[in-house]
Amino acid sequence: MKKTLSPETQNDALAIAKATQKPGQVKEQTKLIAAGIEKGIAEYKKREKAKARERDKARKQQQKNKHAIPSNDDADVSYNEQESLFNPLTWSLAALLLLSWAGFAAYLFYR
Repeated sequence: MKKTLSPETQNDALAIAKATQKPGQVKEQTKLIAAGIEKGIAEYKKREKAKARERDKARKQQQKNKHAIPSNDDADVSYNEQESLFNPLTWSLAALLLLSWAGFAAYLFYR
């Protein structure tokens, strides 16, 4: 099954063949040159499409691996996030809460 090339590709190939035409070159020779250029364009597109597929596969595989196995950097970030929960502000708020409860208990006890 042979794919036919798009009319734009055929026109581009014919234009390139006519632009490089030598004096005294017959029309049939120009058509043969245009056919060779068309083949070259088709081969180039086929290779580029294959490269794009390979890049896409590699990108998808990289994303899959990234989500499947967390790296050490991710573990460090989660550890730092957990550590940041107990910063000085958190400790001071907890101390104020305990102090207020102690004051409330003392007020009820000594009343």
